[in-house]
Amino acid sequence: MIEYIFFDATLRDRFVTYAEQRGVPCTAIDDPMGMVVEVSEDITDEASDEIEAFYDTLEKEQEAISKEDGSLNRLAGFRFNLPDGQSRMLPVEPEIANRLMANFTLEEIQHLLDDVAHCTLFPNDEHLCKILAARRAAR
Repeated sequence: MIEYIFFDATLRDRFVTYAEQRGVPCTAIDDPMGMVVEVSEDITDEASDEIEAFYDTLEKEQEAISKEDGSLNRLAGFRFNLPDGQSRMLPVEPEIANRLMANFTLEEIQHLLDDVAHCTLFPNDEHLCKILAARRAAR
């Protein structure tokens, strides 16, 4: 699942309507960090691109709303999963969150955090060169 977070119900509802009009089912859930909309990763590339572009537009609207009411950059966090499937939220300084989001997709950030959680719970003390060699051999 790809998760999109909103801090305004109107923007979230517009996103859900937009996705559903394109035949993309989604689920809106409340989260401690905001309102989340989950979209399956099993959609066409075209639909995915359209939804991403619309979400980018809504993010800009959210930023404008936040500037108006003074709430900009008061809250930042990324959801990730533990190896047993439990979900957690990592609070992040807004400046760092903005820098991450400027360079990586939300999916890439979540994947990185999932990997960190896995490596924390199941440490692998092998050297990187040995890990690389094992990956090459597996191909």
